[in-house]
Amino acid sequence: MQFKSYWHDTAPRFDKGAEGPVEGRYDVAVIGAGFTGLSAALQLAKAGARVVVLESGTVGVGASGRNGGHLNNGIAHGYASAKAHLGAERAKRLYRTYDDAVDSIERIVREESIDCAFRRSGKLKLASKPGHVAALRSNFELVHAEVDPDTAFLTREELRDEIGSDAFHGAMLSKKSGMAHMGRLVTGLAEAAVRHGATIHENAVVSERVAEDGRSRIVTSRGTIAADAVLLATGAYTSEGFAHFRRRIVPVGSFILATRPLTEAEIARTLPGDRTCVTSLNIGNYFRLAPDGRLIFGGRARFSAKSDQTSDARSGAILRASLAQIFPHLAKIEIDYCWGGLVDMTQDRFPRAGFAEGVWFAMGYSGHGAQMSVQMGLILADAILGRENRNPVDGLDWPTIAGYSGKPWFLPMVGLYYRMLDRIR
Repeated sequence: MQFKSYWHDTAPRFDKGAEGPVEGRYDVAVIGAGFTGLSAALQLAKAGARVVVLESGTVGVGASGRNGGHLNNGIAHGYASAKAHLGAERAKRLYRTYDDAVDSIERIVREESIDCAFRRSGKLKLASKPGHVAALRSNFELVHAEVDPDTAFLTREELRDEIGSDAFHGAMLSKKSGMAHMGRLVTGLAEAAVRHGATIHENAVVSERVAEDGRSRIVTSRGTIAADAVLLATGAYTSEGFAHFRRRIVPVGSFILATRPLTEAEIARTLPGDRTCVTSLNIGNYFRLAPDGRLIFGGRARFSAKSDQTSDARSGAILRASLAQIFPHLAKIEIDYCWGGLVDMTQDRFPRAGFAEGVWFAMGYSGHGAQMSVQMGLILADAILGRENRNPVDGLDWPTIAGYSGKPWFLPMVGLYYRMLDRIR
């Protein structure tokens, strides 16, 4: 078993980064070379802007390469609770932005000829307990009537054609959802941005941003640049120099396994429907088949803000037990990859994007961001260019978290709370 990202290990290495020192003046500096930053850079470069991307590690090293590879439409929350929290109009706008996000990825992949195995698969939200069926059906009926007719509800019997497990009691099917090879997608976005004129500096750690004469001076470990506008796209990996955002973002570990490639018979017995799947538990699981037939199986596993080999191995053991519970016939299957990473959670689990503290920002995707991050990058690029404001969370209040400064000391208690909920509900 290898303790590294399957997506990174099976994708071509981005090799078009700029050599030499970080220097010069740009229209826009993007901090972070994940899906948000790269899609923004691509959009800006295509419009003729001089744009530089500053990445502290390598392209896609953060959450963009540490996820389950789902490109799902629909709000992760129940739609009724989203309406109650956001209001009906904003909830509808946010839902439809997720639809647009999958459309945008499909368009970019086609226009830029990115070989990332993108396809529309549909997503199953699976009822893990009999008591979850009524709430799932109620959510489906509201979504289907108000915002997304491309949905269906599947009974336990109908699920037998979709998934080879007796662990679930019904499901909501969202037909617009998709999937892709995330390593190839993030590399393809980076190459497309460079092809259209963007400059990408890897291993350029940003240590300071200083406002000077109406623009920003950005100091990195490889030099200093000036920029008229700055886009912060760092999510759970936001550095201490951006304390305003660190007090509002909680980094939470997400952990993933990839099995050996399944045989055709094993695929037919496991996921004959070949869709993305997510369970209804608070500490649930998500899974799908990779392009080479592996089962990609992930989840929170442990509420931790640490991802290293020791932490990933502990979480991997928990995931393996969950995999065996859902798919007993795969209980002893070889695991080829085990990896983890941090996702950027907000207190209410809705994303945030806009302008604050002198920078544009988009983050807080809360474990539902592989698609929305691309869309938010496009939306904020358009805002910087003075185009129509399409931001579905523009102006949404984002208070600090009481007693929190960037180190989530409370995560074990949160995990205990959700485990208790999963036992009793």
